[in-house]
Amino acid sequence: MAAPPRIETARAARAALSRGDLGTTHRLAAALATADPDDAEAQFLLGVVTSGAGQVQAGVEHLTRAVQLDPQGEYRAQLAKLLSMVRRDGDAAATLRDAEQAPPSDALSRDTMGCVYARLGDHAAALVHFDEAVRLDPQNIAFRYNQATTLNFLGRVAEAEAAVEEIIALAPADARAHHLLAGLRKQTPERNHVERLLRTLVRATDANERLLLGYALAKELEDIGEPDAALDRLLAANAEHRATLPYSFERDAAMFDAIERHWARPVSAPAAKVASDAPIFIIGMPRTGTTLVDRILSSHPEVESAGELQAMPLAVKHASGTRSRTVLDPETVAAAAGADPQAIGARYLAMAKHHRHAMTPRFIDKFPGNFQYAGMIARALPEARIICLRRHPLDTVLSNFRNLFAVSSRYYDYSYDLLDIAAYYVRFDRLMATWREALPGRILEVQYEDLVADQEGQSRRLLAHCGLQWSDACLAFHTNAAPVSTPSAAQVRRPIYADSVARWKRHAAVLEPARRFLERAGIAVD
Repeated sequence: MAAPPRIETARAARAALSRGDLGTTHRLAAALATADPDDAEAQFLLGVVTSGAGQVQAGVEHLTRAVQLDPQGEYRAQLAKLLSMVRRDGDAAATLRDAEQAPPSDALSRDTMGCVYARLGDHAAALVHFDEAVRLDPQNIAFRYNQATTLNFLGRVAEAEAAVEEIIALAPADARAHHLLAGLRKQTPERNHVERLLRTLVRATDANERLLLGYALAKELEDIGEPDAALDRLLAANAEHRATLPYSFERDAAMFDAIERHWARPVSAPAAKVASDAPIFIIGMPRTGTTLVDRILSSHPEVESAGELQAMPLAVKHASGTRSRTVLDPETVAAAAGADPQAIGARYLAMAKHHRHAMTPRFIDKFPGNFQYAGMIARALPEARIICLRRHPLDTVLSNFRNLFAVSSRYYDYSYDLLDIAAYYVRFDRLMATWREALPGRILEVQYEDLVADQEGQSRRLLAHCGLQWSDACLAFHTNAAPVSTPSAAQVRRPIYADSVARWKRHAAVLEPARRFLERAGIAVD
């Protein structure tokens, strides 16, 4: 007996969706919805295809309707994903909790739930779903990669390493897996993947794969004591990638100009007494010790790390009312200058709470890029404490060059060329001087080298600035079991070490143009 037309149409729509044929899926789902507006499957499929075409808000509406009609786990998982995409984190978390009551039985939905939990910073909850997705579909490389990454975030490094090796066994050329594996631990001359990486890189033709493999190879060469060969690999990989980017430093210079013009108004010094719930912001150039300070402070019993939040940039963007596609641009900076700072602060706190799990009195926002928002933070959250990490200028340049940030993010386009990074550092340094004058007493600047040389003394200084009593736990930050979702995960699970101090001197010849650039800008580099 033939299936009813509605069932056949729904099956055909699902088949088209699995092929990635969104046009056919939309046509068939629309026909179902026209025949019956209360068809939950039709609303679900319309939500998936409209969001896939970039109409995320329309997708939210369709999926909300689908869940109202049939609150099954698959529909809830996709709705949670879209809600997190439009930054409705509280609604996304609530939808996930509902989905947990009757979890979906398909691997994609379980992986989707894991991804939303990860975006919310709950990596332990995410792993449960990634594990189930891998169990249901063990051949899926993407599911396995999410599982391995989360194991690493949770400090389960040996399990992460085994999981990545399983990916490479299934897909020997998978560049993301090789890059993840290289960063899981410090490699040794006796135990590394250099030869395998060399073979894989030779065969790679895709530009992004070559970039990932180049970084992985450079990292492992550095680990086994071949720093010159490592830097040569980085120079080649970054030059190849930089040539594909439509980037000039003038774009970032225009941003710094706008911030200095519109946001650098004087703010009075903070009250001597710190509020019991005042947030703590750790800011600075990336790769300058921000994660280390985050771990020191979050080892305190009254503090948790909420991770690198986008809550302040998004709160400012919302207050600005601009419709530009980028979160921060000169238009947004100018418009936000006239916004109500109290409303920005309230929106920030409402967004941040969905990334808190321990519910300690205090929390840390460790997004380094908030150095651009320091003036806004000082106005929007008068009780907040701000800490800025500083590091030797050339070590900052080198560390940014050595770290592969989010390739798809235009924010980090400066990081593939040594002179671009030097130019960015000059403007960062100038902006910090501007904040120092406009925000007296608001920002504690901590030198990474001083922290390495005097861990206890600098830790006491950090705690005093934040209004926290001393805790010996802050000296044992490397035993902190909380997840770490930054490139510094392996480093901050070790006691403080001095390996990275003055690393630039090993590569002084290569860095000489950057040194001269910095000196001409009036920045001391001795």
